Amino acid sequence: MRYDKLTFAWRVIAKEDCMGRTQTKTIPMHFKTMVQSDVPQGRSGKHKLIVTTILKDLDRLGGDSAIKVPLAELAESKEKVRSALNRATRKAGRKVATASDAAFLYVWNVSE
Repeated sequence: MRYDKLTFAWRVIAKEDCMGRTQTKTIPMHFKTMVQSDVPQGRSGKHKLIVTTILKDLDRLGGDSAIKVPLAELAESKEKVRSALNRATRKAGRKVATASDAAFLYVWNVSE
């Protein structure tokens, strides 16, 4: 069996000795292996907590209100949080708007 990039199988080198018998030598893999069912599925990004919190608050928000998120409490920059929020809302098919000043990130629902 040859090394296969898709299955990461063991490489087996077969060669015949002087008596015509086939000898095989296995070469160990470079990385550890595990059962595929044990591989974690999904991605829990570093902005997931703040984005899900903002989206939950937006669900309960009235039509003429905005959420006021203090920038000092964000673990990342407002640009990164805004980008993560944009990705999440596009994926969910929601429309929100954002604005910011030196101290806060403002987020509100956009009516269709």
